Amino acid sequence: MRLGYYAHHHGSGHCRQIDKLAALLPTEARKQLTVFTSLTPDTYTFTSIDEKQIVRLYAEDERAEDVLVGRAGEYWQPASLHYSPVGNSDIQKRSHQILDTIYQRQIDVMIIDVSVEVAMLCRAASIPYLYVRLPGVRDDAPHLNAFAGALALLAPYPRPLESAMTPEWVSKKTLCLDFISTEQRTQQTYPDFIKELKALTTDKQALSLITEDKNKNAPSIITVIKGYGGHKAIDAKLPELRRLLPNALIISLGPIDDEKRSYVDIATQVSDVTPFIEHSDYLLMACGLNAVAQAYDYATPLVVLPDERPHQEQEVMAQALIHEGRAFSWQQFKTVMSEDAKTKPDGLFVSQSANQPVNQPVNQSAPANLVSKSDSTDSTVLNQDGTPAAQAFMLSMTQYPTTKTWFENWLLPRLELKPAS
Repeated sequence: MRLGYYAHHHGSGHCRQIDKLAALLPTEARKQLTVFTSLTPDTYTFTSIDEKQIVRLYAEDERAEDVLVGRAGEYWQPASLHYSPVGNSDIQKRSHQILDTIYQRQIDVMIIDVSVEVAMLCRAASIPYLYVRLPGVRDDAPHLNAFAGALALLAPYPRPLESAMTPEWVSKKTLCLDFISTEQRTQQTYPDFIKELKALTTDKQALSLITEDKNKNAPSIITVIKGYGGHKAIDAKLPELRRLLPNALIISLGPIDDEKRSYVDIATQVSDVTPFIEHSDYLLMACGLNAVAQAYDYATPLVVLPDERPHQEQEVMAQALIHEGRAFSWQQFKTVMSEDAKTKPDGLFVSQSANQPVNQPVNQSAPANLVSKSDSTDSTVLNQDGTPAAQAFMLSMTQYPTTKTWFENWLLPRLELKPAS
């Protein structure tokens, strides 16, 4: 089967996701993949996909000559769409690009990550599609219509992080692909990590806190990880973090406001955050999918500071991590640190993903309407041979001659929902 993938242009995460999925395909099958995006080549560079496989779409911005703006209000806006300018020549051209390419390249199935409008275009044109479900509260009419029109829904995170707010039928129609990582992780020893830290600063105070002797009296290492999508809210916590842990080694990775630099010992940017994730005592971070995916399999306790995003994406992910016992909220962290700011808490809990002991968050329940469904069936492995979920899913699309046989023999047996006969 030939696969098409629509990658939304907001941020680079959607293109990065198909880049990782494509890497799971055999070489010949990978060459038959087509990616649709209006993201420019200089914004994201694909590593698994050749440029000739990318269809660069016209933008969908409003134009002065549009007959109706994209959100024209009641009586002018279809309930099944979020955004739909009328008379927009760019959108007309991009719709033609999508449909014509699907027809010319004989694409069998589209994966839409994410766009209600592209989903409805495919459904109206009778093109099978799968829809990527991001975290958050997506119970509005356009999302539910896009979900209903899909053969299935794909969640790029583990089943235990499913929100209890998700409608039951949506959860049943979803394949959870787990966090997808194709990177070859090279473990760095603690002494080598310490050497790296020493090379990052000339500050005498910071250097005095860096020690290779990781005993109970050694300063805690707190790493604050931030991206360019939003860092001011996390930076705003730095003064309080310093008051809570005056003797800790606080490292800021990513952008930082100049007036907040004095609250950290090292402020830098690195190409690989893995050693900091592995060897820190705590990680402070937002709850974007890529950031959580990087840290989830390590035992280092997370302190989650979700950014404001549409559909409460990060808030819902944060509550799921807290409920699973994988993370502290900021208030939980303050409570633990206030109890004994000079020593590390010695409570114990076991990370669901890493099966390693880490520090125990205090027993503070998440709001009942946001807790994760940790008792749901684990879908991180979809094949009896133990193949990881994402790889099993991608390989399945190379094993059947038609979409119908794949849908009936591979996909439907893995869903808890069946269409009417």
